[in-house]
Amino acid sequence: MSQRRVLFLALLVASVLLVGCMRGSTSSRPPIHPNPNMDHQPKYRAQAESAFFYDGATMRPPVEGTVARGELFEDTALYEGKDEAGDFVTAIPVAVDVERGRERYEIYCTPCHGATGNGRGVLWERAQIESRDLHEERLVAAPDGQLFDVVTNGLGLMQGYRYPIPAKDRWAIIAYVRELQSGS
Repeated sequence: MSQRRVLFLALLVASVLLVGCMRGSTSSRPPIHPNPNMDHQPKYRAQAESAFFYDGATMRPPVEGTVARGELFEDTALYEGKDEAGDFVTAIPVAVDVERGRERYEIYCTPCHGATGNGRGVLWERAQIESRDLHEERLVAAPDGQLFDVVTNGLGLMQGYRYPIPAKDRWAIIAYVRELQSGS
């Protein structure tokens, strides 16, 4: 090899070693920052104070009318059980899996309403608190949207299941309840 190539290779190796030692090595001196604006960016941390904003907070409230991703529920029939006029829908507005409804019913509804919907579940067995019998004529005649509204928001002692059960699963539960009511 020529002397020139050896010198070039030695300089190349030395420069790579020097660049590699600039960051991450133990030293009492601060590291060398070839491009310091990447390491020290002007920014606010969450919950920190700010002299810039009038309320002294760095976190800003969302713009009025902002909707979080996945939280835009425009289909009132699907998410509220009501039509455009505000009346309860009479039929389930989405295709549902009745088997999924049975599974969700057994998880969320059976403890109070019982496996057959007679209102005598575990709550009745242990505390003699009778829940609503789902075979009552009033409930059999009620529109599907009204049952969905009760499952969603609760009624009386019954809690609402808006958050733990997704809307399509609540509709599947209604389909299963209708199957229970018909005796299928």
